[in-house]
Amino acid sequence: MSSNIYVQRICQHCGNEFTARTTVTKYCSDNCAKRAYKQRKKEENVGQSNQETLAIKSAPIKAIQEQDFLNIQETCELLGISRMTLYRMIKDGRIPATKIGRRTIIARKNIDKLFTLGS
Repeated sequence: MSSNIYVQRICQHCGNEFTARTTVTKYCSDNCAKRAYKQRKKEENVGQSNQETLAIKSAPIKAIQEQDFLNIQETCELLGISRMTLYRMIKDGRIPATKIGRRTIIARKNIDKLFTLGS
């Protein structure tokens, strides 16, 4: 069963005009179809890789959010502030902290209170 339909189309890959024999043809040639397929697969792989990278980047933050007590470095990462700013906030009494030996420990609930008081 053959078709006598001839439709002028524009290739979705190279942009050249061509005559198609069906109404669903997207590409002017087999080469354009293969190149478009490779390009789609490449974009899918790049997208998947980007998602994996974001998951790896956000893993430390999730681990910090689950802890009940944080040290100075973890608190700075969680709040997105510098060490000096955090020390100033501790000195002013805005964030209560406890010294255990030489380490400064901050309770996670104190950080959460800091944001609930501001609301």
